[in-house]
Amino acid sequence: MSEEIHIGTVYLVGAGPGDPGLLTVKGRDCLSRADVVIYDYLAEAVLEKMAPSKAERIYVGKKKGKHHLPQDRINRLLVEKARAGLTVVRLKGGDPFIFGRGGEEAFELAQAGIPFEVVPGISAGFAAAIYAGIPLTHRDYTTSMALVTGHEKPDRKVSSLEWDKLATGVGTLIFYMGMTNLQLIVDKMVENGRAPETPVAIVRWATTPQQEVLTATLETVVQKAAEAGIQPPAVIIIGEVVKMRPELRWYDNRPLFGRQFLVTRPKEGGERFAELLATEGASAVCEPTIEIVGPEDWEPVDEALTHLIDYDYLILTSVHGVEYFFDRLKTLGYDLRSLAGCAVVAVGAKTAAAIREQGVSPDLMPEDFRAEGIVALMKAQEVEGSRVLYPRAELARPLIPASLEALGARVDAPVLYRTVKPADQGDRLRQILQQREVDGVTFTSSSTVDNFCDLVGGHVADLLGDLPLISIGPLTSATLRKRGLKATIEAETSTLEGMVDAMRRYYRHRNDSPATEETDVLS
Repeated sequence: MSEEIHIGTVYLVGAGPGDPGLLTVKGRDCLSRADVVIYDYLAEAVLEKMAPSKAERIYVGKKKGKHHLPQDRINRLLVEKARAGLTVVRLKGGDPFIFGRGGEEAFELAQAGIPFEVVPGISAGFAAAIYAGIPLTHRDYTTSMALVTGHEKPDRKVSSLEWDKLATGVGTLIFYMGMTNLQLIVDKMVENGRAPETPVAIVRWATTPQQEVLTATLETVVQKAAEAGIQPPAVIIIGEVVKMRPELRWYDNRPLFGRQFLVTRPKEGGERFAELLATEGASAVCEPTIEIVGPEDWEPVDEALTHLIDYDYLILTSVHGVEYFFDRLKTLGYDLRSLAGCAVVAVGAKTAAAIREQGVSPDLMPEDFRAEGIVALMKAQEVEGSRVLYPRAELARPLIPASLEALGARVDAPVLYRTVKPADQGDRLRQILQQREVDGVTFTSSSTVDNFCDLVGGHVADLLGDLPLISIGPLTSATLRKRGLKATIEAETSTLEGMVDAMRRYYRHRNDSPATEETDVLS
């Protein structure tokens, strides 16, 4: 009896226009199950953020320095991987069936008898208009629109389009891949009856912090685009609705839009910080100056965990502390029952949320998220005679145990985790500063400051020049001063959200922001 052959399924998934957050929920779910991801250049951002680490990654797009796989070979690759019994995600920029050749790939799969599904994505044309503040339809201007490719098959020319119908029969026209043929598009539109003063917008790198928008008219757009150096990838939008951009512009006029910041915190927290910056239109260059590792000796921690029942209070001061504490608890074979009768103190909302994720509700949280806040909170608890477990970072200030012991408590403060300098980071940091790749440097702890300065080496002040230095709070700012530097921006609340809020207020009052440069030319 022959063995049954299992054939995998291919998911043609639209990755959206560039912002990973615009991937659909179904697309994300397909990606999470993938054994193989076959992706294009415009889908790279989604792949980097959401693809499972176990999945094989195969790049097939067009990009300088990377090999491009011909379409017929891509088709064969999809079939081969599915026949090997694998779950395949074909991740395509925008929507698979809108100028993405997804129809050709689906046809090949159907012909080969391979099961497939198509997951729609947000098309670049729609997203470009929305992120530029341009409604593609509006009852005061037009109720019709058309999507047009500005780059047809090699054996066909864009001039083969029915320009007489397009020029005057459709209110809003969205041209994909049309920058190379911009002059031809303009000429054909005007020749076939579209008014030369018709508004035009070109949107480059839509939905990303690098987004650029140029507005002009049919008679001026070619010259303006050349002067601005607008290059692909870009979407061209033609129609009266472009006039609404000044009032409806919402994405690229935020205080942090177009700026790029160096993030020095560890990888896990750095990704969270990068997400917060992205919501404000900024991008992050994540180059951690610290890595979080366990203690050199686990014995003091293990001794405390073995006798958790003897403690009255457990103080956790960071998300890293929460993760290391509960991981070690599980490693030793204990569960949450070990915390019965022990009041859990969380320093800050993020730490409290991390504790809840472990299945425990914090009992106490200070208003001040620093060590001083913990001391004030515990003083109000009348801790004399109580036992306190304070598993800490190696470099934590001695304020908490010293102050609580002065109040009559017995405090055990074993080292739970350490921060170390990552290897071979100095050259990259110096390159970033020398080439002015960023608009500011962020520091979220004293350790990030000290390690940054040590990694960069001598003349750090000269390399930084007038780059703004952003601090999470007074202690980090004090460490900057000890290093001969000064915080340009200091968060009022010592959280990542507090940092972003302080950055927003600072840059709102500066007149050199990329977001406020006048690139709109409606004439």
